Amino acid sequence: MKLKSSSLIRLAPILFPLLTPVFAADNLSSPVAPFTIVSFGDSTTAPRGSVDVYTSQLESRLKSSPSPVRLVNKGVPGNTTDMAMKRFETDVLGEKPDLVIIQFGINDSMVDVWKKPPAQASRVSLEKYDKNLRFFVGEIRKNGGDVILMTPNPLRWTPTLRGYYAKPPYDPNDEKGLDPILEKYAQAVRAVAQDLNVPLVDVYDLYDAWEKTNGESCVKLLGDGMHPNTQGQTLTTDALEPIVRSKIAAPKTGVNDSPVK
Repeated sequence: MKLKSSSLIRLAPILFPLLTPVFAADNLSSPVAPFTIVSFGDSTTAPRGSVDVYTSQLESRLKSSPSPVRLVNKGVPGNTTDMAMKRFETDVLGEKPDLVIIQFGINDSMVDVWKKPPAQASRVSLEKYDKNLRFFVGEIRKNGGDVILMTPNPLRWTPTLRGYYAKPPYDPNDEKGLDPILEKYAQAVRAVAQDLNVPLVDVYDLYDAWEKTNGESCVKLLGDGMHPNTQGQTLTTDALEPIVRSKIAAPKTGVNDSPVK
């Protein structure tokens, strides 16, 4: 039996509503976007051979998080904050991070006395270092992310480091003779964190406290007098983890409430 065209028109309103719930159901099955964490730093952050760096340790510990978490290690050996500025948009903002962990300072502060003629000043001035950190924090917040700042770890003499740096302004006769300039850069991080209301993991102080508690040099935490070994990295991870978990658990509003100065 053939249907008249007028009958087809009368059936159309009945057929079309039956199709619409299929598309609505598809929308409900969208996956939850992961909470993205970028670690942004130099060789103390970057993957380093057999060392279990803090980013990898956090990744393992956060597997128990009720929501998905994605960690991206953007540490680059030898980087100063000036060098990092050139890759900041791609390596950090390009990942659309919810949280960025920032740790620079050792390379910025170093005076290359091994050069001929010897350098007379740090690779990046203290003023420029401070300015760069403030820029990173401000831009991350403008893009909806949050920040944790970390001070650099202290340094301890080894035969290799003596071969390069056993000249003024460094003092090879003092166990902490590599640190007087670096300590000023650590203090700059503390000042930026306080001024901008940024959570701080004071790695420099953690190592100092470890020495006082254990009665021995923190060189035990440093594979080569400069880069933390797995034990040193774990000290950092232990301090980072509760702050990171609190950031993951916080309601996501899309707007950072922390003030930018």
